[in-house]
Amino acid sequence: CVGLSPDGSLAILIDEEGAALLVSLIGKCVIHQFYFHKPVHSVSFSPDGKKFVITKDNVALMYHAPGKKREFNAFVLDKTYYGPYDETTCIDWTDDSKCFAVGSKDMSTWVFGAERWANLIYYSLGGHKDIIVACFFEENSLDLYTISQDAALCVWQCDTELDGLKPMPPKDAAREKNAEENDEEFLEEPKGEEIHGKANPNEQETRHKVKYSRVAKYFFNKEGDFNNLTSAAYHKKTHLLVTGFASGIFHLHELPEFNLIHSLSISDQRIASISINCTGDWIAFGCSGLGQLLVWEWQSESYVLKQQGHFNSMVSLAYSPDGQYIVTGGEDGKVSEAVYRNFRTFTSPRPSQFSCLAVDSSGEIVSAGSQDSFEIFIWSMQSGRLLDVLAGHEGPISSLSFNPMKCVLASASWDKTVKLWDMLDSWRTKETLILNSDVLVVAFRPDGKELAVAALNGQITFWDHENAVQTGSIEGRHDLQMGRKELDKITAKQAAKGKSFTTLCYSADGQSILAGGLSKFVCIYNVKEQILMKKFEISCNFSLDAMEEYLDRRKMTEFGSMALIDEGAGGEDGVAIPLPGVKRGDMSYRHFKPEIRVTCLRFCPTGRSWAATTTEGLLIYSLDSGLIFDPFELDIDVTPSNIHKTLHQKEYTMAIIMALKLNEKKLIQEVIEAVPSNEVDVVCSSLPDLYVEKVLEFLASAFEISCHLEFYLTWAHKLLMLHGQKLKTRSVKLLPMIQFLQKSIQRHFEDVSKLCEWNIYNIKYALAISQQRGMKRLAEEASVDEEDLDSDSDYLMQEAHKNNFSS
Repeated sequence: CVGLSPDGSLAILIDEEGAALLVSLIGKCVIHQFYFHKPVHSVSFSPDGKKFVITKDNVALMYHAPGKKREFNAFVLDKTYYGPYDETTCIDWTDDSKCFAVGSKDMSTWVFGAERWANLIYYSLGGHKDIIVACFFEENSLDLYTISQDAALCVWQCDTELDGLKPMPPKDAAREKNAEENDEEFLEEPKGEEIHGKANPNEQETRHKVKYSRVAKYFFNKEGDFNNLTSAAYHKKTHLLVTGFASGIFHLHELPEFNLIHSLSISDQRIASISINCTGDWIAFGCSGLGQLLVWEWQSESYVLKQQGHFNSMVSLAYSPDGQYIVTGGEDGKVSEAVYRNFRTFTSPRPSQFSCLAVDSSGEIVSAGSQDSFEIFIWSMQSGRLLDVLAGHEGPISSLSFNPMKCVLASASWDKTVKLWDMLDSWRTKETLILNSDVLVVAFRPDGKELAVAALNGQITFWDHENAVQTGSIEGRHDLQMGRKELDKITAKQAAKGKSFTTLCYSADGQSILAGGLSKFVCIYNVKEQILMKKFEISCNFSLDAMEEYLDRRKMTEFGSMALIDEGAGGEDGVAIPLPGVKRGDMSYRHFKPEIRVTCLRFCPTGRSWAATTTEGLLIYSLDSGLIFDPFELDIDVTPSNIHKTLHQKEYTMAIIMALKLNEKKLIQEVIEAVPSNEVDVVCSSLPDLYVEKVLEFLASAFEISCHLEFYLTWAHKLLMLHGQKLKTRSVKLLPMIQFLQKSIQRHFEDVSKLCEWNIYNIKYALAISQQRGMKRLAEEASVDEEDLDSDSDYLMQEAHKNNFSS
């Protein structure tokens, strides 16, 4: 569950085991960690941001919210509220933060005070026959709505206003305060006050106290149409109630009259979560079964966003050539990105189980490897026709990769070989590389001059494929650092001996290589030095399997690990027999943990980021998210004051070079934007070649945040026109930077194009309206002239008639 502070700066995230993270949404970092020891069902900040309440077991715990200053302990318990007999499920606060309501699985709702109020006793509100799913206070009132799982709504009216709550008299306040301070001197942390409610208070206790009365009860379901209500949200200002059901239907009602606005089915899965934006116009729905996120604009009855992720593990990914989009494929058989349609289907002449896929750099040839027939199938992208079937491997095909610069296909197999196929010479085998172990994955360097191969023995070998010569190797088995699974009979160290990398990817410049596999680590190696540069830990989630290096002794019994005991096997004699062939968790068990693993790695074509599909989901690592001081050819005279002095003297080229040496983005931006637009051509022509690349790289990053679009486009145009030929000689090295620049310009182009199209449409509409009004005005004037002409002719005829009569 997630709790968001009213100012939007803090969030409390709690996992299913009760481990909580306090996260700064401004700094994007974890501030504090806390463990509640039991599963937490809901968390909610008070509207004033001073307190927050969590529900676990049959109690509600109120904590002091973390403040703006440094604190030794961010979570300080204030009060513990008792009353419900079963687990507490939901929370809602009054607008002034004086009281909050808590729903429970025992079908009761409790109203508690954040402070002690003399005329408020804590007792339960009944009236339901099922679990309380949600409870909501009316705006600036103690009136309450409660909603249960059997789709029933109770409306509760309070006889007291919020201003009518009377504070508790200061009876022996000083003595109680001193006693609490003396008790807390011997405690590591404040224990907090315990408050106990009564389910059935007597008449004397309720005299002159706040009282609730049920004024109405409504039912969402029609007769004979029983459907569990699973989630609800209420917007207090517009009195809009949104309810979601297990069948994927949601209802919109206006309270307190319970008028149905509309009802719609958005999915065939359970609606797990609902949220309404601050204005009450947009409604967000989350369906956990399919990983769906939908944003609905209820007044126009249209979708603002309709997105569906993978409801199972992701196994592959690909970047678009400009680096703006990522496409992912999952074990659920779905591809997630922008809206696409299937325009071509490739089929093999006989049924085959495809294990890998590759497309050449021109996009004309598609290849797929078979796991059962040991063959490689080649199709034409344009026609969809099968061009050829390549045979020669003696084991399942594990990986395929096209050379980016030549029409050469590398195929890896479990037969301990890598074969190179020339696509232009009758599909003949060009070379066969022999290895000492089963080959799992192959990858070409971006310039096509080197081939990396990962084998089952944990080695990564590098090959000069033109001469069939091995140029280097990396022993990566020890870098995987495997964890021990709960059902393993051997230690993690012994288990790591049989592990290997299953995915490889070169960096955009070809100097580094990423490697990952059945481990929580992704390793990045320097290819030339063949050393480990850094290890990235992709997860700290201990609810996944193979995360711990050593087993927890608390889970060990005299018969072995408690994980080996299937608690849900039932009362039958004997042990449940595992299903054969299951790799990721035993499906015969009622509960199993997914194993941590990295299934695919890809570098962005811009060279600024890389992505990984893992058990945790899609992870993206970027160079653009941190502030790092990284000077370039720095000397003693390069200081901010000297740069400003040079800029004041209008020596723009020298000021830019000095700013690039210091390599501080804000200073570079200040210097470049100080150059007059009529001087850009002169400055660009006088820049040394070494610094042209640096300026282009800065422009690419500046395009994403700056509003000076035309000014920076002028810089980019002049640099590329004046230095284009020299840059072309280093095109392979500069390709990531050029693609980064193209990505930034393309994004602006799309935004401006949409704006221009909208403006053109509005202008055309305005012209059409003005033309219609003009035609209408002309028609009115013409009709007026005709009426005047008719009246004049009538007058003349009358005069002529008079003259005739007189004569």
